[in-house]
Amino acid sequence: MKPTVASLEERDGRWFPAGALVMDTVAALLSASRARQLPAARIVDLTSVARIDSAGVALMLAWKRRAAAEGGKLGFEHVPSTVTSLAIVYGVAELLDA
Repeated sequence: MKPTVASLEERDGRWFPAGALVMDTVAALLSASRARQLPAARIVDLTSVARIDSAGVALMLAWKRRAAAEGGKLGFEHVPSTVTSLAIVYGVAELLDA
């Protein structure tokens, strides 16, 4: 079985997570993101996210909370429909702007 992989890149003032935002990867991604400044454009682009589950939604909420704690906002672009569905089920769609 192939290991689940995810990464976090920054380009053009945006964060670009890639791969799977799932239970096996979000702790490492959260840790990696804490070592960085929030993206200058305050945008996280999910174009390269191959798979996402409720742990990925929790990661997105953690990033939003961090931005709020630092006195700013954070938005998401190219949000997979899975995120929107999960956010609605969990009652957090308005928190993610999903």
